[in-house]
Amino acid sequence: MNEDVRLTAWVRGRVQGVGFRWFTRANALEIGGVVGFALNLDDGRVQVVAEGQRENCHRLLDWLRSGDTPGRVDGVTEIWGTPRGGYDGFAIR
Repeated sequence: MNEDVRLTAWVRGRVQGVGFRWFTRANALEIGGVVGFALNLDDGRVQVVAEGQRENCHRLLDWLRSGDTPGRVDGVTEIWGTPRGGYDGFAIR
């Protein structure tokens, strides 16, 4: 079953000032069918919100954890939920 979902992920490590949000957006666009945003948080983490088919959101989450990201990811915490909508594409905030 590949229903639409909402993934909210918090990425910690050295993920600000290294192009992390830009590469997250690029990967979301490459995967396709994923909308949402990547946002720098005041505590140094990056928040990623992605909505789309579960398989596509899992692909984005796998990339966030892959070690193939800019900077250094020390860990990713995620929650899954129901899509809220309202996104035209994948934005950098």
